[in-house]
Amino acid sequence: MDTDCLFCRIVAGEIPATIVRETATTLAFRDIDPKAPTHVLVIPKEHYADVATLAQGDPGLAGEVLAAAAVVAEDEGLLADGFRLMFNTGPNAGQEVFHVHAHVFGGAPLGPMLCR
Repeated sequence: MDTDCLFCRIVAGEIPATIVRETATTLAFRDIDPKAPTHVLVIPKEHYADVATLAQGDPGLAGEVLAAAAVVAEDEGLLADGFRLMFNTGPNAGQEVFHVHAHVFGGAPLGPMLCR
């Protein structure tokens, strides 16, 4: 755990979050500033700065994060109409919290993938 990391503190129960799914290794919770009708963050409980570091350091855990995201999408009723799964990696991609997290977006048409 990184004691300065917002998401590590959520995992530790120090900061409240609206949890939608939890496994032994992952946690999924609602984003506090949602960008779509459904906006859930899926994280590994173990601290990794970004998805590249996670994939290189623990590919199995990376797979668990993806599996958890798929279950969240199903539980949220997003499979029929579709959803977007997004990882921001680094400042140029808009990563704000440097604990890897997948955004699960859905519940409405999401528009183009990138804004120009």
